[in-house]
Amino acid sequence: MFSRETISYKPIPLPDRADFSDEKVLAEAKAYYDRMKRRHTVRDFSDRPVAREVIEECVRTAGTAPSGANHQPWHFAAISNQDVKRQIREAAEDEERRFYEGGAGDEWLKALEPIGTNDHKPHLEDAPWLIVVFAQRWGYFDDGTRYKNYYVPESTGIACGFLLAALHHAGLVALTHTPNPMRFLNKVLDRPESEKPIMIIAVGHPSSEAKVPAVAKLKKPLHEILSVAG
Repeated sequence: MFSRETISYKPIPLPDRADFSDEKVLAEAKAYYDRMKRRHTVRDFSDRPVAREVIEECVRTAGTAPSGANHQPWHFAAISNQDVKRQIREAAEDEERRFYEGGAGDEWLKALEPIGTNDHKPHLEDAPWLIVVFAQRWGYFDDGTRYKNYYVPESTGIACGFLLAALHHAGLVALTHTPNPMRFLNKVLDRPESEKPIMIIAVGHPSSEAKVPAVAKLKKPLHEILSVAG
């Protein structure tokens, strides 16, 4: 992506500035919260298809996230092929069985009880799309020389947030899944050693029978997640 010859600072006027009134700023903030509070993690997907173009636009949004040195250290692998989804499910369930059979420890398993999860992951096949997020630990200049990426976990985490918000904004539901370890994803998806898989996101429309755990509706109040100095 980068050429050594073009790495220099060149300031330009701020594009696309939203010059809202104070009242409009507050109204927009409240409207966005009202929309996002309706986002739910869903494990039950319908067989309704989702067009590839929708996934592309949501990933395009994720690609606008800020990143260390603007290196954009991420890659999103979108999968709709049923055979590949099955491979991912089988490998993920192998890891999950070890997790639930004692690898996680009693305290962690106890914490998961209200969520109602287990080692059975049918959503990895049922969802029309899986998006596997890879964090790129290093990249290459156009001449093949290797360079280091910076703040990779932080940058990729922000991009994942952008992606989840975009999927919800498009009327889709999603489930984040993090089997551990996840190196099998590099092999299944033929991704290079420089990339570390950090998340599988199942994407689609909810089943008419979809349910969410009651505990998922319990969110910390503002005074517990915000402190203000000044």
